[in-house]
Amino acid sequence: MSERRIIAVAGATGAQGGGLVRAILADPAGGFGVRAITRDPKSPAAAALAAQGAEVVAADIGDQAALTAALHGVHGAYFVTFFWAHFSPEREKAEVAAMAAAAKAAGVKHVVWSTLEDSRRWIPLSDDRMPTLMGHYKVPHFDAKGESNARFTELGVPTTFLHTSFYWDNLIHFGMGPKPGPDGKLLFTLPMGERKLPGIAAEDIGKCAYGIFRQGAAYIGRSLGIAGEHLDGAQMAASLSKALGQEVRYNAITPAAFRAFGFPGADDLGNMFQFNHDFADEFCKARSVEESRRLNPALLDFDAWLAQNKARIPLA
Repeated sequence: MSERRIIAVAGATGAQGGGLVRAILADPAGGFGVRAITRDPKSPAAAALAAQGAEVVAADIGDQAALTAALHGVHGAYFVTFFWAHFSPEREKAEVAAMAAAAKAAGVKHVVWSTLEDSRRWIPLSDDRMPTLMGHYKVPHFDAKGESNARFTELGVPTTFLHTSFYWDNLIHFGMGPKPGPDGKLLFTLPMGERKLPGIAAEDIGKCAYGIFRQGAAYIGRSLGIAGEHLDGAQMAASLSKALGQEVRYNAITPAAFRAFGFPGADDLGNMFQFNHDFADEFCKARSVEESRRLNPALLDFDAWLAQNKARIPLA
Protein backbone atom coordinates (compact mmCIF):
# COMPACT_ATOMS: atom_id res chain seq x y z
CA MET A 1 0.00 0.00 0.00
CA SER A 2 1.35 3.44 -0.90
CA GLU A 3 2.17 5.89 1.86
CA ARG A 4 -0.70 8.13 2.95
CA ARG A 5 -0.62 11.76 1.90
CA ILE A 6 -0.84 14.00 4.96
CA ILE A 7 -3.19 16.98 5.04
CA ALA A 8 -2.33 19.63 7.63
CA VAL A 9 -5.41 21.40 8.97
CA ALA A 10 -5.12 24.84 10.56
CA GLY A 11 -7.85 25.65 13.04
CA ALA A 12 -8.38 21.93 13.51
CA THR A 13 -10.50 22.39 16.63
CA GLY A 14 -12.81 24.92 14.94
CA ALA A 15 -15.93 24.39 12.83
CA GLN A 16 -14.34 24.22 9.39
CA GLY A 17 -11.04 22.59 10.30
CA GLY A 18 -12.67 20.10 12.65
CA GLY A 19 -15.06 19.05 9.92
CA LEU A 20 -12.16 18.33 7.57
CA VAL A 21 -10.23 16.37 10.21
CA ARG A 22 -13.29 14.22 10.88
CA ALA A 23 -13.91 13.70 7.15
CA ILE A 24 -10.36 12.43 6.62
CA LEU A 25 -10.48 10.17 9.68
CA ALA A 26 -13.85 8.77 8.57
CA ASP A 27 -12.27 7.53 5.31
CA PRO A 28 -9.33 5.32 6.35
CA ALA A 29 -9.15 3.82 2.86
CA GLY A 30 -8.97 7.23 1.18
CA GLY A 31 -5.19 7.44 1.11
CA PHE A 32 -4.95 10.52 3.34
CA GLY A 33 -3.76 11.11 6.87
CA VAL A 34 -4.29 14.25 8.92
CA ARG A 35 -2.11 16.56 10.98
CA ALA A 36 -4.22 18.80 13.20
CA ILE A 37 -2.60 22.18 13.85
CA THR A 38 -3.79 23.99 16.95
CA ARG A 39 -2.46 26.59 19.37
CA ASP A 40 -3.28 24.37 22.35
CA PRO A 41 -2.72 20.67 21.71
CA LYS A 42 -3.73 19.92 25.31
CA SER A 43 -7.24 21.35 24.93
CA PRO A 44 -10.17 18.92 25.23
CA ALA A 45 -11.04 19.44 21.56
CA ALA A 46 -7.47 18.65 20.46
CA ALA A 47 -7.33 15.64 22.76
CA ALA A 48 -10.55 14.36 21.20
CA LEU A 49 -9.03 14.61 17.71
CA ALA A 50 -5.91 12.78 18.87
CA ALA A 51 -8.08 10.04 20.36
CA GLN A 52 -9.76 9.64 16.98
CA GLY A 53 -6.42 9.12 15.26
CA ALA A 54 -5.24 12.59 14.25
CA GLU A 55 -1.63 13.69 14.66
CA VAL A 56 -1.84 16.88 16.74
CA VAL A 57 0.89 19.54 16.58
CA ALA A 58 1.19 22.97 18.15
CA ALA A 59 1.52 26.12 16.04
CA ASP A 60 -0.07 29.54 15.81
CA ILE A 61 -1.18 30.49 12.31
CA GLY A 62 0.48 33.86 12.72
CA ASP A 63 3.87 32.35 13.58
CA GLN A 64 5.53 31.68 10.21
CA ALA A 65 8.48 29.72 11.58
CA ALA A 66 6.37 27.45 13.78
CA LEU A 67 3.87 26.91 10.99
CA THR A 68 6.61 26.07 8.48
CA ALA A 69 7.85 23.39 10.88
CA ALA A 70 4.32 22.08 11.38
CA LEU A 71 3.88 21.79 7.60
CA HIS A 72 7.10 19.82 7.07
CA GLY A 73 6.46 16.74 4.97
CA VAL A 74 2.75 17.29 4.34
CA HIS A 75 1.08 16.94 0.95
CA GLY A 76 -1.67 19.50 1.47
CA ALA A 77 -2.87 22.14 3.91
CA TYR A 78 -6.23 23.65 4.78
CA PHE A 79 -6.01 27.26 5.93
CA VAL A 80 -8.74 29.21 7.70
CA THR A 81 -8.71 32.30 9.91
CA PHE A 82 -11.14 33.31 12.67
CA PHE A 83 -11.78 37.04 12.45
CA TRP A 84 -14.26 37.01 15.34
CA ALA A 85 -11.56 36.12 17.86
CA HIS A 86 -9.96 39.56 17.50
CA PHE A 87 -12.03 41.71 15.05
CA SER A 88 -8.82 42.86 13.34
CA PRO A 89 -8.54 42.69 9.54
CA GLU A 90 -4.88 43.71 9.86
CA ARG A 91 -4.15 40.71 12.07
CA GLU A 92 -6.10 38.47 9.73
CA LYS A 93 -4.02 39.66 6.75
CA ALA A 94 -0.82 39.08 8.70
CA GLU A 95 -1.94 35.53 9.53
CA VAL A 96 -2.67 34.78 5.88
CA ALA A 97 0.72 36.17 4.84
CA ALA A 98 2.38 33.87 7.37
CA MET A 99 0.39 30.85 6.16
CA ALA A 100 1.19 31.50 2.50
CA ALA A 101 4.91 31.98 3.22
CA ALA A 102 5.01 28.86 5.39
CA ALA A 103 3.31 26.78 2.69
CA LYS A 104 5.82 28.02 0.13
CA ALA A 105 8.78 27.31 2.40
CA ALA A 106 7.51 23.82 3.26
CA GLY A 107 6.80 22.93 -0.36
CA VAL A 108 3.12 22.15 0.20
CA LYS A 109 1.67 20.73 -3.00
CA HIS A 110 -1.97 21.77 -2.53
CA VAL A 111 -3.43 24.47 -0.29
CA VAL A 112 -7.15 24.97 0.18
CA TRP A 113 -7.66 28.51 1.50
CA SER A 114 -11.04 29.34 3.04
CA THR A 115 -11.71 32.81 1.72
CA LEU A 116 -14.49 35.27 0.84
CA GLU A 117 -15.07 38.06 -1.64
CA ASP A 118 -13.43 41.46 -1.27
CA SER A 119 -16.65 43.48 -1.25
CA ARG A 120 -14.77 46.64 -2.29
CA ARG A 121 -14.66 45.26 -5.85
CA TRP A 122 -18.43 45.83 -5.93
CA ILE A 123 -18.78 48.67 -3.42
CA PRO A 124 -15.77 51.02 -3.44
CA LEU A 125 -14.92 52.94 -0.30
CA SER A 126 -16.22 56.10 -1.98
CA ASP A 127 -19.72 54.56 -2.28
CA ASP A 128 -21.76 55.94 0.61
CA ARG A 129 -24.65 53.50 0.17
CA MET A 130 -22.81 51.43 2.77
CA PRO A 131 -20.76 52.84 5.67
CA THR A 132 -16.99 52.41 5.49
CA LEU A 133 -15.65 50.61 8.55
CA MET A 134 -12.25 50.93 10.23
CA GLY A 135 -11.31 53.48 7.58
CA HIS A 136 -10.44 50.92 4.90
CA TYR A 137 -13.19 48.30 4.57
CA LYS A 138 -16.82 47.78 3.70
CA VAL A 139 -17.13 44.22 5.08
CA PRO A 140 -13.92 43.78 7.09
CA HIS A 141 -14.14 40.00 7.62
CA PHE A 142 -14.77 39.52 3.88
CA ASP A 143 -12.38 42.14 2.54
CA ALA A 144 -9.32 41.06 4.51
CA LYS A 145 -9.68 37.51 3.22
CA GLY A 146 -10.34 38.51 -0.38
CA GLU A 147 -7.42 40.96 -0.38
CA SER A 148 -5.18 38.21 1.01
CA ASN A 149 -5.79 35.82 -1.88
CA ALA A 150 -2.93 37.57 -3.64
CA ARG A 151 -0.45 36.32 -1.03
CA PHE A 152 -0.80 32.77 -2.34
CA THR A 153 -0.78 33.80 -6.00
CA GLU A 154 2.28 36.04 -5.66
CA LEU A 155 4.29 33.24 -4.04
CA GLY A 156 3.18 30.64 -6.57
CA VAL A 157 1.57 28.42 -3.92
CA PRO A 158 -0.71 25.82 -5.60
CA THR A 159 -4.01 26.91 -4.13
CA THR A 160 -7.75 26.32 -4.34
CA PHE A 161 -9.70 29.40 -3.22
CA LEU A 162 -12.76 28.08 -1.39
CA HIS A 163 -15.61 30.56 -0.86
CA THR A 164 -17.83 29.50 2.01
CA SER A 165 -21.43 30.48 2.82
CA PHE A 166 -23.52 31.56 5.79
CA TYR A 167 -23.26 28.92 8.51
CA TRP A 168 -26.65 27.58 9.54
CA ASP A 169 -24.85 26.83 12.80
CA ASN A 170 -25.01 30.60 13.44
CA LEU A 171 -28.59 29.93 14.55
CA ILE A 172 -27.11 27.94 17.44
CA HIS A 173 -23.89 29.71 18.33
CA PHE A 174 -24.16 33.28 17.06
CA GLY A 175 -27.57 34.26 18.44
CA MET A 176 -29.24 34.33 15.03
CA GLY A 177 -31.99 31.81 15.76
CA PRO A 178 -35.68 32.69 16.17
CA LYS A 179 -36.57 34.85 19.17
CA PRO A 180 -39.95 35.70 20.74
CA GLY A 181 -41.48 38.94 19.49
CA PRO A 182 -43.67 41.32 21.54
CA ASP A 183 -46.62 38.95 21.12
CA GLY A 184 -44.60 35.91 22.13
CA LYS A 185 -44.53 34.52 18.59
CA LEU A 186 -41.14 33.48 17.26
CA LEU A 187 -39.46 35.87 14.83
CA PHE A 188 -36.57 34.98 12.52
CA THR A 189 -34.75 38.25 11.88
CA LEU A 190 -32.63 38.68 8.77
CA PRO A 191 -31.81 41.81 6.71
CA MET A 192 -32.16 40.09 3.34
CA GLY A 193 -35.56 41.29 2.10
CA GLU A 194 -36.76 38.78 -0.49
CA ARG A 195 -33.28 37.87 -1.76
CA LYS A 196 -31.75 34.44 -1.30
CA LEU A 197 -28.82 33.73 0.99
CA PRO A 198 -26.51 30.75 0.35
CA GLY A 199 -26.16 28.69 3.50
CA ILE A 200 -24.35 25.54 4.60
CA ALA A 201 -23.83 23.25 7.56
CA ALA A 202 -20.41 24.09 9.02
CA GLU A 203 -19.49 20.39 9.08
CA ASP A 204 -20.12 20.19 5.34
CA ILE A 205 -17.44 22.80 4.64
CA GLY A 206 -14.81 20.34 5.86
CA LYS A 207 -16.39 17.51 3.89
CA CYS A 208 -16.35 19.60 0.70
CA ALA A 209 -12.72 20.53 1.34
CA TYR A 210 -11.89 16.84 1.63
CA GLY A 211 -13.57 16.31 -1.73
CA ILE A 212 -11.29 19.00 -3.21
CA PHE A 213 -8.17 17.31 -1.85
CA ARG A 214 -9.39 13.99 -3.26
CA GLN A 215 -9.78 15.59 -6.70
CA GLY A 216 -6.29 17.03 -6.43
CA ALA A 217 -4.79 18.91 -9.35
CA ALA A 218 -8.18 19.46 -11.00
CA TYR A 219 -8.97 22.14 -8.43
CA ILE A 220 -5.57 23.83 -8.10
CA GLY A 221 -5.73 27.42 -9.29
CA ARG A 222 -9.52 27.50 -9.12
CA SER A 223 -11.93 29.62 -7.13
CA LEU A 224 -15.17 27.92 -6.19
CA GLY A 225 -17.98 28.48 -3.74
CA ILE A 226 -19.97 25.96 -1.75
CA ALA A 227 -23.49 25.95 -0.33
CA GLY A 228 -26.04 23.44 0.88
CA GLU A 229 -29.01 25.49 -0.33
CA HIS A 230 -29.98 29.00 -1.42
CA LEU A 231 -32.98 30.23 0.59
CA ASP A 232 -34.73 33.50 1.30
CA GLY A 233 -35.80 34.50 4.79
CA ALA A 234 -39.41 33.42 4.33
CA GLN A 235 -38.31 29.98 3.17
CA MET A 236 -35.99 29.62 6.16
CA ALA A 237 -38.79 30.68 8.52
CA ALA A 238 -41.12 28.12 6.96
CA SER A 239 -38.54 25.37 7.45
CA LEU A 240 -37.98 26.49 11.04
CA SER A 241 -41.75 26.42 11.68
CA LYS A 242 -41.97 22.85 10.42
CA ALA A 243 -38.93 21.66 12.34
CA LEU A 244 -39.80 23.38 15.63
CA GLY A 245 -43.49 22.57 15.52
CA GLN A 246 -44.55 26.17 16.07
CA GLU A 247 -44.98 29.22 13.90
CA VAL A 248 -41.83 31.18 13.05
CA ARG A 249 -42.39 34.43 11.18
CA TYR A 250 -39.80 36.09 9.00
CA ASN A 251 -38.85 39.51 10.34
CA ALA A 252 -37.25 41.31 7.39
CA ILE A 253 -35.33 44.33 8.66
CA THR A 254 -32.95 46.72 6.93
CA PRO A 255 -29.16 46.37 7.10
CA ALA A 256 -29.10 49.73 8.90
CA ALA A 257 -31.40 48.32 11.59
CA PHE A 258 -29.12 45.30 11.96
CA ARG A 259 -26.04 47.53 12.27
CA ALA A 260 -27.87 49.45 15.01
CA PHE A 261 -28.16 46.32 17.20
CA GLY A 262 -24.78 47.41 18.52
CA PHE A 263 -23.25 44.10 19.57
CA PRO A 264 -19.56 43.60 18.68
CA GLY A 265 -19.37 43.10 14.92
CA ALA A 266 -22.96 44.18 14.23
CA ASP A 267 -21.80 46.84 11.77
CA ASP A 268 -19.62 44.32 9.92
CA LEU A 269 -22.46 41.77 9.73
CA GLY A 270 -24.99 44.42 8.74
CA ASN A 271 -22.73 45.41 5.85
CA MET A 272 -22.23 41.73 4.99
CA PHE A 273 -25.97 41.16 4.70
CA GLN A 274 -26.33 44.34 2.62
CA PHE A 275 -23.62 43.06 0.28
CA ASN A 276 -25.31 39.64 0.12
CA HIS A 277 -28.64 41.34 -0.64
CA ASP A 278 -27.50 43.91 -3.17
CA PHE A 279 -25.42 41.40 -5.14
CA ALA A 280 -27.44 38.28 -4.38
CA ASP A 281 -27.57 36.97 -7.94
CA GLU A 282 -23.80 37.03 -8.34
CA PHE A 283 -23.17 35.85 -4.79
CA CYS A 284 -25.46 32.85 -5.23
CA LYS A 285 -24.13 32.03 -8.70
CA ALA A 286 -20.62 31.77 -7.25
CA ARG A 287 -21.82 29.06 -4.83
CA SER A 288 -23.04 26.01 -6.70
CA VAL A 289 -25.08 23.53 -4.68
CA GLU A 290 -24.59 20.97 -7.44
CA GLU A 291 -20.79 21.21 -7.38
CA SER A 292 -20.85 21.15 -3.59
CA ARG A 293 -22.81 17.89 -3.70
CA ARG A 294 -20.37 16.38 -6.18
CA LEU A 295 -17.56 17.11 -3.75
CA ASN A 296 -19.62 15.93 -0.78
CA PRO A 297 -22.43 13.51 -1.64
CA ALA A 298 -23.67 13.66 1.98
CA LEU A 299 -24.31 17.43 1.68
CA LEU A 300 -27.21 18.58 3.90
CA ASP A 301 -29.95 20.96 2.83
CA PHE A 302 -31.53 23.24 5.45
CA ASP A 303 -34.35 20.85 6.34
CA ALA A 304 -31.91 17.98 6.86
CA TRP A 305 -29.66 20.21 8.98
CA LEU A 306 -32.65 21.26 11.08
CA ALA A 307 -33.69 17.64 11.60
CA GLN A 308 -30.29 17.02 13.18
CA ASN A 309 -29.91 20.31 15.08
CA LYS A 310 -33.33 21.77 15.94
CA ALA A 311 -33.01 20.89 19.64
CA ARG A 312 -29.77 22.86 19.84
CA ILE A 313 -31.26 26.18 18.66
CA PRO A 314 -31.92 28.49 21.63
CA LEU A 315 -35.31 30.18 21.37
CA ALA A 316 -34.96 32.82 24.05
